[in-house]
Amino acid sequence: MAWLVLVVSGVLEAVWAVALGKTEGFTRPAPTAVFLVAITASMAGLAYAMRAIPIGTAYAVWVGIGAALTVAFGMVTGEEPTSAIRLLLLLGLVGCVIGLKLTH
Repeated sequence: MAWLVLVVSGVLEAVWAVALGKTEGFTRPAPTAVFLVAITASMAGLAYAMRAIPIGTAYAVWVGIGAALTVAFGMVTGEEPTSAIRLLLLLGLVGCVIGLKLTH
């Protein structure tokens, strides 16, 4: 259960990161509300997962999932450049997250 919560929290990290970029300094109410809800849920889930998963592993997985999804979202929406090397690096990051799970 802790791993499932951690993965969902990593996804929520990407949600709040994207929402933060859309708040325009917290002047836009809808993205600000999404940011606040997502960051609260993401941190709560990370804290829950850390009760069963070592802190370093949990944090690395949480950040890795959030970073990979944030960049992938940017690539899909055209806000980030897309190239073969960037895709390979993202796959490497995902591979490292999977490796951390498999070696836990």
